[in-house]
Amino acid sequence: MQRPLHEDFLLKETNPHLGGGKITGDKLTSTYDLVEQMQYLYVRVVKAKELPAKDVTGSCDPYVEVKLGNYKGTTRHFEKKSNPEWNQVFAFSKDRIQASMLEVTVKDKDFVKDDFMGRVLFDLNEVPKRVPPDSPLAPQWYRLEDRKGDKVKGELMLAVWMGTQADEAFPEAWHSDAATVTGTDGLANIRSKVYLSPKLWYLRVNVIEAQDLQPSDKGRYPEVYVKATLGNQVLRTRVSPSRSINPMWNEDLMFVAAEPFEEPLILSVEDRIAPNKDEVLGKCAIPMHYVDRRLDHKPVNTRWFNLERHVIVEGEKKKETKFSSRIHTRICLEGGYHVLDESTHYSSDLRPTAKQLWKNSIGVLEVGILNAQGLMPMKTKDSRGTTDAYCVAKYGQKWVRTRTIIDSFTPKWNEQYTWEVFDPCTVITIGVFDNCHLHGGDKPGGARDSRIGKVRIRLSTLETDRVYTHSYPLLVLHPNGVKKMGEIHLAVRFTCSSLLNMMHMYSQPLLPKMHYIHPLTVSQLDSLRHQATQIVSMRLSRAEPPLRKEIVEYMLDVGSHMWSMRRSKANFFRIMNVFGGLIAVGKWFDQICNWKNPITTVLIHILFIILVLYPELILPTIFLYLFLIGVWYYRWRPRHPPHMDTRLSHAESAHPDELDEEFDTFPTSRPPDIVRMRYDRLRSIAGRIQTVVGDLATQGERLQSLLSWRDPRATALFVLFCLIAAIVLYVTPFQVVALLTGFYVLRHPRFRHKLPSVPLNFFRRLPARTDCML
Repeated sequence: MQRPLHEDFLLKETNPHLGGGKITGDKLTSTYDLVEQMQYLYVRVVKAKELPAKDVTGSCDPYVEVKLGNYKGTTRHFEKKSNPEWNQVFAFSKDRIQASMLEVTVKDKDFVKDDFMGRVLFDLNEVPKRVPPDSPLAPQWYRLEDRKGDKVKGELMLAVWMGTQADEAFPEAWHSDAATVTGTDGLANIRSKVYLSPKLWYLRVNVIEAQDLQPSDKGRYPEVYVKATLGNQVLRTRVSPSRSINPMWNEDLMFVAAEPFEEPLILSVEDRIAPNKDEVLGKCAIPMHYVDRRLDHKPVNTRWFNLERHVIVEGEKKKETKFSSRIHTRICLEGGYHVLDESTHYSSDLRPTAKQLWKNSIGVLEVGILNAQGLMPMKTKDSRGTTDAYCVAKYGQKWVRTRTIIDSFTPKWNEQYTWEVFDPCTVITIGVFDNCHLHGGDKPGGARDSRIGKVRIRLSTLETDRVYTHSYPLLVLHPNGVKKMGEIHLAVRFTCSSLLNMMHMYSQPLLPKMHYIHPLTVSQLDSLRHQATQIVSMRLSRAEPPLRKEIVEYMLDVGSHMWSMRRSKANFFRIMNVFGGLIAVGKWFDQICNWKNPITTVLIHILFIILVLYPELILPTIFLYLFLIGVWYYRWRPRHPPHMDTRLSHAESAHPDELDEEFDTFPTSRPPDIVRMRYDRLRSIAGRIQTVVGDLATQGERLQSLLSWRDPRATALFVLFCLIAAIVLYVTPFQVVALLTGFYVLRHPRFRHKLPSVPLNFFRRLPARTDCML
């Protein structure tokens, strides 16, 4: 009996007030219709003019301070400028407004104390409202006043309005929620941002041959191989079997290249003159923009490249001029493959690299990231726990990052994003992280953003045009067990532009056709996936603000292929669950054969006779039965998207030592006695698997030995049986044979023996090759 799933770990359906309540059935209106509206007071400080001089030099260093209750934001200051331009926007959350007046003050920056130059006051009750798609509010000039309300010299151009997060000014605005964040780097690190993965290509280098090589030792047969380098990727061919100065290989090397192409492909022909000692016989550098691109399996033209050789002359490297060695290659960028940078089980994009091969989109995916509830404290600040949470969503080449909500265990983002969908059998991944870079600073080995949890949603499990609003548990596996880090509240809608196109997709291959015409090996795919994830994480970490390596690797499930006792158990029970239906059918048939329920057995006899007499009814009966089962189960179809299942993952029942092993580094960093214990445990498990594999091999070899004359008596009996069976079946109508066989299988228990049947006894006596095993 299965244990019920922990209630905290379940998906919860919600009913949020989306799009400001503009809902018509499942269809919503307005741009931000999948999120709750958040009201903000916006202040755009544009510029000032004719500011009075405050310094002895007859100039001023002005800046503007925008103050609302306890919240205060400041613009940058200009030195010695009486007509400054700032064009900065400030946003104050309406939920946190506790004052009735907005104060905008112009000040002069000074070493000791900043001087007051004038201010403008606004009554919040008189601030106009603006809702997109209304045009932006035009800023106006306001005369500065002193603290008594009298007009003073200088004017300030401002625009003040009430709006929502749908406002164009929202992404780049200074937020009152982030008042504690200082510095340009810190502010950049908390803003929302959209990133694009670099365009990845597979680079195929077919090394054919080299000519006229000049090894230093002419008296030996050279052991020549080619080393190809692209950025951090290094691959080698095998040593040429021809062992001459004109070696041949005809070997493919596969790389991952990313646009824009920054580094050339370097081919180096080397001679292994001793173990761990190689001599470079020649090199050539091939710029990537000279490489041919192909969209199908037609071969590109081969090319010869001259090899350069550098010799040491008086301690300096110089290019040898009288040198005629060359290398013959076929190099191309493969546009017909999809570069796999994600786990194949959670792919969000399956299109080929070349845009010319893309099909039309089949729909649009919209995701509203509403809020999170009950987040755990992720770090300590001022001797109390705090969390600065942000979300990252990845689908296809587009990554989005929400703004960071400072110091909140119940952050509200209410941000909406859209993706084009080209294949319904894809997965969107949404992760929640704690920002550890609020004050800038990206030192190597510095703080890493902590993972709070992630959610995966497979698009094919969603009904089209329906808005799914659910609270997903954020579950993370720690060395001490599974832990709920909070919940994330999402609104998801998958809109299909053409139902016919989407249905047609189900008949298409999952990957582009080149994966089937010229398939890559499993080891190649693993290596190329590792290279692709490294390139993506490196490029995104160089963006501004960076999407850091630890975030990208967590979203792409890097390391999920490593050994895990927990995952192995989970996969074993998944297989048993798959075979559970077949086992249940086998038990049911066994009950029929043993007449446990005589009425059912008699009905099966009647059905069997009908199908034997009218065999043309067999296939229609099977398909009709499957149709009726499908219609019957429609009543209990899943109404919620799938989510992380701790029971299926065996996360709740995992032993602490198994989890510690799963979180161990590679290579291991644990003490020798623990490693020895784990190694012995692995050996015992592998021993059981070895036994099962051996038993399967034995059954297969027994089948082979029926006609091999390894056991001459057994083969003679089987051959004689085959002759008699052929004659009997030839003269007897097939329906009679089928009826007799069926009645024999379904015979009453009083006509059965508890001993194994004759065919089974015969089969078990056949020889296998276990006798020949050492």
